[in-house]
Amino acid sequence: MTRFYMLLTALAVGVSAAAAVAAPNDYVFEPVAADVRHGKDIAFAVRIRNKVTGKPVEGAVLFRTRLDMSPDSMAEMTTKHSAVPSSEPGVYTFKADFTMAGGWAFKVMAKVPGESETVQATVVFNAK
Repeated sequence: MTRFYMLLTALAVGVSAAAAVAAPNDYVFEPVAADVRHGKDIAFAVRIRNKVTGKPVEGAVLFRTRLDMSPDSMAEMTTKHSAVPSSEPGVYTFKADFTMAGGWAFKVMAKVPGESETVQATVVFNAK
């Protein structure tokens, strides 16, 4: 009987520890400003925040980024973009040529410190 209680305790501790680990859906990507100017070399930024703690996520590695006009049903309309330094914690800044006014989707994958799975998001910007 003692073995059973030990096993049950170990199982409960294991489940509690697993529940405390963050999951990919614990993170949110937000536009710092959803409206951007359309034109060349326009800065735009996304903020990554932990939904559970509310804290900004620093040190994430963003990759497989894509900027297209899929919100306006023109996913084939893409534009090049490049990362630029940001001084604000949890904010990741880029520059792009927003060649047309309208909705632009920034699709991104990220490796977040302490998270074993890749986090994916789409952030929509409106070029005016």
